Amino acid sequence: MMYKIIGADQKEYGPVSAEQLRQWLAEGRANAQTPVQAAGTAGWKPLAAYPEFAALLPADALAAASPPGYDAPRGLPEDIFARDYDLDIGGCLGRAWELLKGNFALVAGGVAVYFLCQIAIIGLALLCQILFIRLTHTPFVGIAGNLVNLIITGPLTGGVLYFLLKSPLTGGVLYFLLKNIRRQPTGISDVFAGFRRAFGQLLLGYVVMIILIYLAMLPGVALMVWPLLTLARQQAVAAGPIFVALLGFICLIVPAIYLSVSWTFLLPLIIDRQMKFGPAMKASRRMVGKHWWQVFGLVAVCGLINVVGFLFCGVGIFLTLPIALGAILYAYESIFSPPAAPAA
Repeated sequence: MMYKIIGADQKEYGPVSAEQLRQWLAEGRANAQTPVQAAGTAGWKPLAAYPEFAALLPADALAAASPPGYDAPRGLPEDIFARDYDLDIGGCLGRAWELLKGNFALVAGGVAVYFLCQIAIIGLALLCQILFIRLTHTPFVGIAGNLVNLIITGPLTGGVLYFLLKSPLTGGVLYFLLKNIRRQPTGISDVFAGFRRAFGQLLLGYVVMIILIYLAMLPGVALMVWPLLTLARQQAVAAGPIFVALLGFICLIVPAIYLSVSWTFLLPLIIDRQMKFGPAMKASRRMVGKHWWQVFGLVAVCGLINVVGFLFCGVGIFLTLPIALGAILYAYESIFSPPAAPAA
């Protein structure tokens, strides 16, 4: 019998014989959770699920191993914060492209469902916000007034609905893509796994993250809102208020970018590792902090890729979004997964 395995670097190795796989297991280059596919079968299972290898595993490893269709183990390895990494941005993007090519209908279809749901959620949130403004007769008018309305009323109206639906939906699509990356049995329904798997923690994590980012942005918001209010009342353009507003925007955007990048892996840690939102926020911040600029570079490149997708009449996003999300998750795997991997 011949076998293929998925290493911790998410690359496929094999086919190899059972004897070779036992040797890798003895050398610590494979473990109970290593995804294995036997020749002639379609699915991937953890190595512990194969009786021919179970006798070589310690009892605690067998107890921790999950059945076919398994999820990642809960929590993080004890030595995770002592590890270092070198993020290969090009490699993450290349693997995401290969993932999309290898199972285009499922991967692109699942991400398309997620994207269309996001559009619907944004539409509902904006509708709620417009109704709030109309019913409360918000006094600010004009372009500057509309910006003030958006800043003040956004978190209080449509934002509530947006958070309730966006966080579990985003967690779900990340879970869906991770299962594809790990060659686990996957279906479109996994896009909605966040609602049943970790709804409360995903919601809390996302809301707390947004609140902390918003608090960090408050000095910039104050600098920007004051001149906008002045312009809205005077119905005139003046150089002084515009300069202060631009300075406020800079003070607003810098902490927003820093914190957003620091918590890039918050939702994957919650949905995948079943972590509470507090430890997940700390873990993401600490690991990203080791090489913040590398993670920022990946996030920036993924953002530019999605911008290019939108430029193609919007439809290109259905191709670029799976690549961008996949690249982020390949980075997540390389940073948080066990380091041992067999050589080709």
